[in-house]
Amino acid sequence: MVKRNAKKWFRHGSSWRRLRNNRKYRDVLFRRLFRDKKDLLDLYNALNGSTYTNPEELEIVTMEDVIFMKMKNDLSFMIGNTLNLYEHQSTWNPNMPLRGLLYFAQQFEGLLASSDDDIYGTKRVELPTPVYIVFYNGTGMQSDNLLLYLSDSFSAGRGSGCMECTCEVLNINRGYNQALMEKCHRLWEYSEFSSEIEENIKKGMRREEAVHTAIDTCIEKGILKDILIKQKAEVLHMILTEYDEKKHFRTLFREGKEEGREELLREQVKKKLDKGKTIAEIAEDLEEEISVIERMMP
Repeated sequence: MVKRNAKKWFRHGSSWRRLRNNRKYRDVLFRRLFRDKKDLLDLYNALNGSTYTNPEELEIVTMEDVIFMKMKNDLSFMIGNTLNLYEHQSTWNPNMPLRGLLYFAQQFEGLLASSDDDIYGTKRVELPTPVYIVFYNGTGMQSDNLLLYLSDSFSAGRGSGCMECTCEVLNINRGYNQALMEKCHRLWEYSEFSSEIEENIKKGMRREEAVHTAIDTCIEKGILKDILIKQKAEVLHMILTEYDEKKHFRTLFREGKEEGREELLREQVKKKLDKGKTIAEIAEDLEEEISVIERMMP
């Protein structure tokens, strides 16, 4: 058994986690805050000008490990006749519309599988309206909102091709989207807490000190007080630790061009698709076969 440095690792269940600063702490904290149906419903109402009051009208349909690339989504739910995907980003990613397309395609596939609708029949299949919103608090965005288009990725450019998927990016850094912040208090609290941490880091504090100071400051100001007092240890753990599980799977594609693994995996996926397997089934298969593929390579 490989020994782990007790100062840097700890065991959680059947897996090891590394004790180091979590660069994506804002993503994790966002999911933690809005996993509560009431807060998520308040956010939905603030965005849409709606007046839903019963959190049970909101059905969580968040999918984990979407597609064989293990793409994660933050919050997905259905309410009324809409299928909503809310994600948080602290680093810029121009491929968000593509991620949205792949996610909604799999969600629609699941909806069809659980119904009696026939896409080859004479009756139009009714689907919930997809809505994709990304809450961004990284650097570089100077406007309140921005609309990204899938067709920007097409060789012929925006508006070309036979399909489109849009993603609305909302800037939730301090000072932006004030009207939205006033309507959704929890979102404003999240923005302020994140800003406090980043401001402390800019002042020269180490991340751990910056987080502790931000927590004390926000409690004093009444920001996220209910969460930070009752669950301070959980929040600290969330921010100051980072998962190291299945890291090899993510690096596999990064190294693919040099070692030929990417092409081999593509062949594996194509064969499984030809056999009629779904994306979810392919994901499970590849999870088991990844170690075999690595041993096949020089």
